[in-house]
Amino acid sequence: MHGYFAHEDTRICDIFYYCVEGKFNMITCPAGLVFSEKTGICNWPDEAKKNGCGSRELFNFICPKVDEAVAATHPRYADPDDCQYFYVCINGETPRRNGCKLGQAFDEKTKKCDWARKIPECSDWYKDRLTDEELDALENPLPKLENHATKATRRRTRS
Repeated sequence: MHGYFAHEDTRICDIFYYCVEGKFNMITCPAGLVFSEKTGICNWPDEAKKNGCGSRELFNFICPKVDEAVAATHPRYADPDDCQYFYVCINGETPRRNGCKLGQAFDEKTKKCDWARKIPECSDWYKDRLTDEELDALENPLPKLENHATKATRRRTRS
């Protein structure tokens, strides 16, 4: 048996199996995506169209009603339960969960990701997850030093 197969529990939307010669590998879709039996890949819930795995069931989030002009901008809204995540409402209707990089949070005022410490309602979001030193390192990364061997190799391959 070869191919991609949905999890046997239909309530589990983001896990599927890849089978080769009777052996399987269990694969988990990235956060916010579900396995689409039709395409055999992870996809947005509204595109996967898997029963019980829609945006409403998975995220417990519904895009607020907005006028047509706002809807055309694909408005963004903070995840009410997680400072690192936000929803982009495609055409003002279909929520797609997106995330900020580690150390950042979604700023409801600017509608962008910024360092969590700069957003009052999320300033302590990483308190139990990252140390102050780790947050400082994320906010102020050290410049990468280029390896001299790498430079020499690049020079030789360009000639």
